[in-house]
Amino acid sequence: MDELFQGYKGQALELLKKYNVRVWGQATADTRRGTFTGTILPRSENDDDKHIVMKIPTGYNIGLDVATITGMVETGYKKANYAIPQKQFPTTEGLPHVKLFGTGGTIASRLDYRTGAVIPAFSPGELYGAVPELADICNLDTEKVFAVFSENMGPKQYMALARAIGQEIENGIDGIVIGHGTDTLHHTAAALTFMVQNSPVPIVLVGSQRSSDRPSSDAALNLMHAMRTAGHGDIAEVMVCMFGPTSDEYGLLHQGTRVRKMHSSYRSTFRTIGDTPLARVNRKEVIPIKKDYNHRRSDKKVTILPYFSDKVGMLYYWPGMQPETLDFFIEHDYKGLIIVGTGLGHVNKELYPAIRRAQEKGMHIFMTLQTIWGYVHMFVYDTGRDLMAMGIVPLGNMLPEVAWVKLGWVLGQTDDPVKVKEMMLHPIAHEITPREPYNGYLVLQGGVPEVEEFIQRVHK
Repeated sequence: MDELFQGYKGQALELLKKYNVRVWGQATADTRRGTFTGTILPRSENDDDKHIVMKIPTGYNIGLDVATITGMVETGYKKANYAIPQKQFPTTEGLPHVKLFGTGGTIASRLDYRTGAVIPAFSPGELYGAVPELADICNLDTEKVFAVFSENMGPKQYMALARAIGQEIENGIDGIVIGHGTDTLHHTAAALTFMVQNSPVPIVLVGSQRSSDRPSSDAALNLMHAMRTAGHGDIAEVMVCMFGPTSDEYGLLHQGTRVRKMHSSYRSTFRTIGDTPLARVNRKEVIPIKKDYNHRRSDKKVTILPYFSDKVGMLYYWPGMQPETLDFFIEHDYKGLIIVGTGLGHVNKELYPAIRRAQEKGMHIFMTLQTIWGYVHMFVYDTGRDLMAMGIVPLGNMLPEVAWVKLGWVLGQTDDPVKVKEMMLHPIAHEITPREPYNGYLVLQGGVPEVEEFIQRVHK
């Protein structure tokens, strides 16, 4: 009986039994909000007992509140097979060879409706079955390095990825793609930028905001764009490849140290901050936006620097913050701290004694901004000058997450105060830029006449 009602319990289970409707049954449900037709899906074992999940003909899933359902009829039954078909990935002479490293995420994946887990397609055969267009772009090899949600990525994984990338470059690969969950994708991009330097080939991190079972999934197109960039593109840098606009027109390539996830659900969630993206990419070509980038080379030389200290913290300042907040890092022997300060780089005076204690213990403290865009300018007001006098170093327009990654990387190599400061302030890959371009800060605010005109004329 449980097989017929996978994951359902309580009120929802009783209602399905009442109307003899099974999981995977095609059904029509009459509710106080209208009539709905579709396939009854399994429920995750941790979900409530007040809703029935139905996949409607558009491909989207909806939840029906059992309290609103007045009748149900099963009109057919066909258990879905969500296994991804496998086909032999062809090898085509003349096409570039690309290596795909998997870390987890929803690229070319399927959904286990019983558990709610996303099951990735990863072998070349699975990827070819899911996205056959890849065979027209490159010859593909894959390796699953990790299988974790992106929030579980960290220094250990960064270092392992850097070493694996170095080995593939030495083996003569034409390009590298890294499939990654989107939540911390920009952290990994920054880490690899510092750990993999002077690469002769493109290194492209890619993810998807929506899993492949959804009609609006960005997985397949992002993957095609990433493979095009890695195999055929001329930009030999660590990049993030995701949707440009919310439509399917093109993807954007963002530099690994200047990119940030800026929306929880939009497909166009990644944005270059304080600069312009490196390039646009579609299924046929990579179109540079910037002229200043490292070009693809034919050699196999790369510098791999897989270092990281996990005793580095980040402190997001809030008004009224008390010294014990900073004391936590001191008492637990943290070697470095990134402060995300207000305005031009400020915190309140109540923190001054704790900052002095941290400095006396040898902690390296740097300042970034909550504003995201713009530069730290700590010499303008007394507070900023006080903080600099206590040894806090401003980091220009370095993004807070990038600063945390870089400080961990630097302290993995040296603890000498002079060297640490010098390495943090010396740009490696545009993590600090001399100025923002005029179009490096754009916030399109709805309701403003000129913006509304633009949206109507073009698109968001």
